[in-house]
Amino acid sequence: MFKTIIIGAGPSGLSAGIFLARDKIPVLIIEKFAVGGNMLLTEKIENYPGFPNGITGYELAKNMEEQFLKFGGKIKEGDVNGIELKDNKKIVKIKNGEILECDVLIIATGSSRKKLGVKGEEEFTGKGVSYCAICDGPFYKEKEVAVVGGGDSALEEAIHLTKFAKTVYLIHRRDNFRAKKYLQDEVMKNEKIKILFSKTIKEIKGKETVEKIVVEDLKQNKIEELNIRGIFISVGFKPNTDFLSIDIKKDEEGFIIVNEKMETNIPGIFACGDVIKKQLYQVITACSEGIIAGYFAEKYLDSIF
Repeated sequence: MFKTIIIGAGPSGLSAGIFLARDKIPVLIIEKFAVGGNMLLTEKIENYPGFPNGITGYELAKNMEEQFLKFGGKIKEGDVNGIELKDNKKIVKIKNGEILECDVLIIATGSSRKKLGVKGEEEFTGKGVSYCAICDGPFYKEKEVAVVGGGDSALEEAIHLTKFAKTVYLIHRRDNFRAKKYLQDEVMKNEKIKILFSKTIKEIKGKETVEKIVVEDLKQNKIEELNIRGIFISVGFKPNTDFLSIDIKKDEEGFIIVNEKMETNIPGIFACGDVIKKQLYQVITACSEGIIAGYFAEKYLDSIF
């Protein structure tokens, strides 16, 4: 029995945990993969206050984890596959059969990369198809690779991959990028990056690993094949809410709807970070939302005891 359980150890979950643990409230964070969440996919964070030279996502995650543990917080590895309500208690079910109980639940499960949904994507995932350039870039030294997408993440990954790859094809279905201007400028001046506008991926081919992709030119209505050894997919995110088995209000894309207190429509259940419906998805905003969730979670606990 914990007063508070947080699902997800990304920046929002850790921030909420730090706030609560510092106030001597017993809190457990359950994390499915690795502490840090999507921070671990970011090589360098340059807009987080206090680090004028930037900081790697890994370093920032480790600092937050250390701070949370220092205040007495607990972290448990586990894959949550169900939530139930029992009177005022929240029942958290873990895939290994464990059942945990708490008074307050904070959902901070973040989001995951969307898939293209093309032939060969599932078959070659981990065999040339990747959703994380930071994780897998070093495997492609002096090889030709492709990045699919036109937002900040896609351009950041293309830039990162030039440290290893011989050529990086940046493929985008529109004829202009949505990414921030400074990223566009970096991409445009990098000789290793070849930009392919108005093109989509139709199929990923290979034998044991990826060998080529089928690309459609949307303006000329032409199909061509491109020889590559790896393809990095960065076409947006979807919220990690599939495990929710209770009627928490979400939008049409599955993002949890909260108020300014990070409260969901169910009393005692809060949500924060990239799993919620909002306008700006950044580490700093996730941390802020985590603090707000922690603050009002404590207020909720005060009201029931």
